Amino acid sequence: MATTNQPRHEEIADYLRTLAEERDPDERMPSDAELCDRFGVSRMTARQAVQTLVNEGLVYRTRGHGTFPSRRRVHRLLGSPLSFTENMRRRGLEASSTVLAFEETVPSDADREALAIDHRSRVVLLERLRFANDVPMAIERAVISPICRGVLDNDLSANSLHDVFEDLGHSPARAHATVSARRATKRERELLELGSQGVVLSERRVIADQDGKPLEHTETLYAADRYEFDAVLYRGETEAQES
Repeated sequence: MATTNQPRHEEIADYLRTLAEERDPDERMPSDAELCDRFGVSRMTARQAVQTLVNEGLVYRTRGHGTFPSRRRVHRLLGSPLSFTENMRRRGLEASSTVLAFEETVPSDADREALAIDHRSRVVLLERLRFANDVPMAIERAVISPICRGVLDNDLSANSLHDVFEDLGHSPARAHATVSARRATKRERELLELGSQGVVLSERRVIADQDGKPLEHTETLYAADRYEFDAVLYRGETEAQES
């Protein structure tokens, strides 16, 4: 005869999921001992429940300090031409940046192909560490077309690159993106404040203006535990892309 009784570790995990949604990232979750007392279970069962949430990315453990809710993940629509600043603004978060590199340089072969420029052209390289409410979220490396060389006259530690494009008469209208995941390098872990096993999501985008002219070829490395990508697919378009 089938039973509807829920295993105790799953019951505790459901309770912890609710707490993780309600509590701030710096607010400690119940300890294993507290869960044992509350639910009348063994420490092994309590640990199993907590580990379930760790595996789901909802909480993390810090040795000697306890278990804490993970930072809320930010959603991003895959392939959206929205800038980082606008994406954060729409979610009620304050965007800021630290400029790591901002200079005119020689493009790579991949950059030339993406931007449809010849071998004599020079581009603008802009690399920034992007923050949301002072939390490091992403490392953005944008290679900018010569038609937007005027960006060099702007302070991009405080301003949106896409707002500058608009001022130059080029409205970002279309983006093509691909996303992959990989282990973060030492430099990336340090900049994004990731652990030794930190993972980044790499989004490569080519953004074009209202006339179809490529504006930027960008790779953005997102802290994987702080982001989720959404996709909206339509059957006709999907089949056309896959054929």
